[in-house]
Amino acid sequence: MNPSTATVIGATGLIGSHLVELLSGDDHFTRVRIIARRMPDRVPQGAEVRVIDFEDPDAFRAAVEGSDALFCAVGTTRNKVKGDMDAYRKVDHDIPVNAARHCRETGCGRYLMVSSVGASSKTGNFYLKFKGDAEDEIAGMGIQSVSIFHPSMLMGKRNESRPAEEIAKILSSPLSFLFPAKYRPVKGIDVARAMVAAAKSDVKGFRVYHYSEMMDLIRKQN
Repeated sequence: MNPSTATVIGATGLIGSHLVELLSGDDHFTRVRIIARRMPDRVPQGAEVRVIDFEDPDAFRAAVEGSDALFCAVGTTRNKVKGDMDAYRKVDHDIPVNAARHCRETGCGRYLMVSSVGASSKTGNFYLKFKGDAEDEIAGMGIQSVSIFHPSMLMGKRNESRPAEEIAKILSSPLSFLFPAKYRPVKGIDVARAMVAAAKSDVKGFRVYHYSEMMDLIRKQN
């Protein structure tokens, strides 16, 4: 097998942290790289970390260089950015779009991104619009393989406290079978598993994965 480098942006989040662990234990990938704005508290053995300023295009491009699969799992909240919509857009739109651009420029053939169910450039919801705008731009870049993941409510232990989300999880989990498939709560680790499976597949073009498609990817790998 040719050496294969998997690079993760957003490795400290719920999905990103699972991605790094899964990739580090997968023989398909001989190198795992983390791109971050600060050194993560925990780094799996053998993974390398490149700490950069995401607003420095040269540093960002250099960090992506040499990747075979680039995973983007960044995201923020209104509380984190203290209501600053420009700061929100920089994380939820600018970083994923710039990552994809550097992916194309450096010859990385696979780009995999966590978005959200309901993401659309036509919605009035700022959170979903940022993600929808990003998807539209990335779709037109001509990257060989782009996989976009649309989870609904994410289940799993986060490093940060989100009280409203925790309450919603408690109320919705027992009733999840009643939800339309794409709106069903999904475990963060299952989104990560689906992303790794997609990166190892030979699917080309632009693909969007909702709950059912993510579960299909996981089943095919087992």
